[in-house]
Amino acid sequence: MISTEERQRCIEACIQCVEACNNCYTSCLGEKDIDMMRECIRLDRECADMCQFAIKVMSTNSPYLQQICELCAQICEDCANECGKHHHDHCQRCAEACRHCAEACRSMVA
Repeated sequence: MISTEERQRCIEACIQCVEACNNCYTSCLGEKDIDMMRECIRLDRECADMCQFAIKVMSTNSPYLQQICELCAQICEDCANECGKHHHDHCQRCAEACRHCAEACRSMVA
């Protein structure tokens, strides 16, 4: 059984991840070599959307919570790996938030 505290920690990690991904997305659009940032931008959007959905699922205690959190963790990890390839501060901050969120989401699955 997932405790209320665990669920709240995961929701907070997802909120931070959404904010970091949105910031990274908009910052990437302003970079000089936008072609190089294409995959980062795509994953930022996908990750932010998935985290928002996970927040909703956790808030409503959906019976699909574990499956959604598992998928959210995977997308966060993919986004962290992509952002981690880029030297920009916004990408590095996003990668860190995504890794933290992936860890929190995986704790919901265990």
